[in-house]
Amino acid sequence: MKFANFLSRYKTQTPLWIAAIPLCVLIIVLALVIKCFGADAIMGGSQIALLFASSVAATLAIVLCGCKWSTLEDAIVENIRTSASAIIILLLIGAISGTWMLSGVVPTLICYGLEVIHPRSFLGIACIICALVSLITGSSWTTIATIGVALMGIGQAMGFSEGWIAGAIISGAYFGDKVSALSDTTVLASSAAKVPLFEHIRYMMITTVPSFLIALCVFFGISIAHTPDSAAHIEHISQTLHSTFNISAWLLIVPLITALLILKKLPALITLFAATVVAAIAMLIFQPDIVATIGSEGALGSFKGLMVACSSTTAIDTGDAMLNELVATRGMGGMMNTIWLILCAMCFGGVMAGSGMLAALTRLFMRFAKRPLSVVISTISTGVFCNLTTADQYISIIITGNTFGDLYRRRGLEGRLLSRSVEDSATVTSVLIPWNSCGMTQSTVLGVATITYLPYCLFNIISPICSILVAAIGYKIVKNRPTDE
Repeated sequence: MKFANFLSRYKTQTPLWIAAIPLCVLIIVLALVIKCFGADAIMGGSQIALLFASSVAATLAIVLCGCKWSTLEDAIVENIRTSASAIIILLLIGAISGTWMLSGVVPTLICYGLEVIHPRSFLGIACIICALVSLITGSSWTTIATIGVALMGIGQAMGFSEGWIAGAIISGAYFGDKVSALSDTTVLASSAAKVPLFEHIRYMMITTVPSFLIALCVFFGISIAHTPDSAAHIEHISQTLHSTFNISAWLLIVPLITALLILKKLPALITLFAATVVAAIAMLIFQPDIVATIGSEGALGSFKGLMVACSSTTAIDTGDAMLNELVATRGMGGMMNTIWLILCAMCFGGVMAGSGMLAALTRLFMRFAKRPLSVVISTISTGVFCNLTTADQYISIIITGNTFGDLYRRRGLEGRLLSRSVEDSATVTSVLIPWNSCGMTQSTVLGVATITYLPYCLFNIISPICSILVAAIGYKIVKNRPTDE
């Protein structure tokens, strides 16, 4: 809640037309960047667009609104501070992606998955697996970075498009994250709306379960209609992985240890670091040839190989072009464009919040909040809008929850309706926005552009729609006696 207290010091009545200018500039420049660079927009174009929009916002705030630069600077610094742990997690995820692949953990999971999971049910099974893992861990990021990467390889081997695979993985991971008592976003949303945690989770089930079931039906339906690659092709992939890596059931100890650490409820940074170390040890034991290939012979060469696996780009020649791309890793270095983009996005969000422009824009949504349905629509619209402007789901949850808290009380609406509406918008839509920290992270980890997987993240798209439909019906929406204005 520190960020919310910080924002309260900078509430100004910025005119709406001024607040809208930087947002319009950002949308126009980003559209041009994406049109010019496509999926490579993250390589620098999007960052420049965000910094340019930040400069426009800062100039307008200082010249037209009389805002001090020191105020904007403090807001930017505070915004970046809130993303510091996410940046470190990103670096560790980069290290995990390298060590889990080159140690043979991910190839082993792929080989076993090809034997166990049938192509006619793959997308639905992948969604369920990610939902269960995320429910247990409370983290969509950890789920996608580990089991999600393996499922990505299995799906590609079966001939599914990368958009459908990523959509199923993300849908499952965000369902589990959303309803898990261990999830930081779930705790944050309930805290922001002052609702007991388990009461919040139970009330969310009204919209979350139908959204997930609809998504599952579509994923299973697409899987049934899918014409899988031939058994010979799948067998070729399995044999190629076996010939490149030492595939062994003993390697499953690495994800097992990671799961145990998660169940111990250790901090994410400690768990991810430990998972990297264990995978690095497994790499030395099971894949000495690969360690020698990317490093050199001898103890010092092995040390170099481990450092390269954690930090740098690696390319293993499997003899198959598709598999070469699959097993290639980027390590921590591969996360730098994403981190660069997050820092630029935090600058834009900081200027918009510190100048009062964000408050002016959110007030626009509150003007339409008269009846329960319009209140819910305004809340969901604000959550999505904050994800677009602040580029961070945590800040979006806090801002939306605090902005509408008094309004819900004045309208006689329950706090759990607010907390559910916040989760149905700010939490699940963050991954659909290319410059949001969630969208950038999952795009980088899975190797699929946000725009590519966006139409297939069915749970994330259906959740806010289902929330609005339930509000329109009025199911389980209790009206209390309104408080005085």
